[in-house]
Amino acid sequence: MPRNIVITGANRGIGLEMTRQAAAAGDRVVAICRDPSAFPEGTGAAEVLAADVTDEDALAAAAQAAGPVDLLVCNAGQLRGRGGVDADGYSAENWQASLMTNVAGPFLTVRAFHANLREAGGKIAVIASIMGSSARAPGGAYSYRASKAGAVNLAQNLAKDLAAEGIAVGAYHPGWVSTEMGGGGADLTPEESAAALLTRFDVLGMETTGVFEDYRGEAIPF
Repeated sequence: MPRNIVITGANRGIGLEMTRQAAAAGDRVVAICRDPSAFPEGTGAAEVLAADVTDEDALAAAAQAAGPVDLLVCNAGQLRGRGGVDADGYSAENWQASLMTNVAGPFLTVRAFHANLREAGGKIAVIASIMGSSARAPGGAYSYRASKAGAVNLAQNLAKDLAAEGIAVGAYHPGWVSTEMGGGGADLTPEESAAALLTRFDVLGMETTGVFEDYRGEAIPF
């Protein structure tokens, strides 16, 4: 039976490929991005809606248009700042942007679509990163690591709060993917990562809610 799937950050990289593959499988996909005019054609998306994940009014409008949601994929994210303590890119403005998009963004998105998820008995996938694991902290990339740790923490707390409503929540590491963020030397193509992630989302349920795992289904210590 076709599902109603909402994907944020759907205009490029993994989000775009998840949109293509889910639509090709017969699901109705609502793609959310900041600028629908730049959204590529031929993805199979049923609708392309404009919303920045830090804009509560835009998210509310998108939720109003989306209908019941079987799967909400919080994929929108950004990386600002690499390197050590003295590296460029760790300005207060960049920290704020990273935390708002990568942590507050998933929360605001879930809150906007809460009623849609409840109506469908849906589930939530938060695209996090192994870089958010405090158990595997090699240093550097401070704002990205901190924000992805926050995203995992958010997903696990949402899993607790939403369990009574039958809404499962998982946090996922997509692998090192050859996107604009991941760079050309990455291990996986967007197609490979998206296919593996969609498979993980399929098996997410109340018995596994709160999981933090990679695209292969391997648990990540947090």
